[in-house]
Amino acid sequence: MARDLGTSQRFYGAVVGWRFRPARLGAAFSVAEWDGVAVAGIGALAGDLAVAVAWTPYFAVDDADVAAARIRERSGTIAVGPVSFPSGGRAALAADRDGAVFGIWEGRVSGSWRVGAGHAPAWLELRTRNAFESAIFYGEVLEWATGREGCCEVGYEEERVVLRQGGEPVARLDSGPVESASFTPYSRPRWHVHFRVPELEPAVEAALALGGRTVSEIESSDTDRWVALRDPDGALFTLTTPVAAAAG
Repeated sequence: MARDLGTSQRFYGAVVGWRFRPARLGAAFSVAEWDGVAVAGIGALAGDLAVAVAWTPYFAVDDADVAAARIRERSGTIAVGPVSFPSGGRAALAADRDGAVFGIWEGRVSGSWRVGAGHAPAWLELRTRNAFESAIFYGEVLEWATGREGCCEVGYEEERVVLRQGGEPVARLDSGPVESASFTPYSRPRWHVHFRVPELEPAVEAALALGGRTVSEIESSDTDRWVALRDPDGALFTLTTPVAAAAG
């Protein structure tokens, strides 16, 4: 959700290298693509819906009303919707029991979207109080691990819940200390979006030049380097790059 579509496109085009095409949902929406793969959608609706400018993952469901009922039954919250769009599709904005915000989407999605491992341009992470309990909540709401065609498999690896689709990881759920919101941007229960870039430092420089700001130091593991940022309107996201690419 953004306040101004053109401003967001200029920022993320420079920082992440995305190109944009119109979405079927109307003039206030666009689809971001990286190397021909759809990675994200931007909707200039933050002012209209009185919601914060933020990146929010939307999960596909067969029936938005049924999914919304499941959310409420499990002590989650429906903030907006389900809302019907003239061009097709229905969506709702929700929060899980710990307050992490997410969306649900019912309807056809044009083009191919890809998150997760390999060359995918993005992946998702839930930072929450108890990853196992959250996996049960989302599994029941979104019908994970049900065996139906196209559903996700859920596994437990190194104290993290890992969500896979077609054998490839698309998201992970991490348990951690979330009582204090002052330590890091990741302290509060929330879904994080991670966008892959070829090189980290040039992307950060572009973000700072266009009014963004870093909210963490650059961190690294054996395989990746990453940093958390906010865009000019305050939306939190993480940039990540493979260590091999950084060394090259």
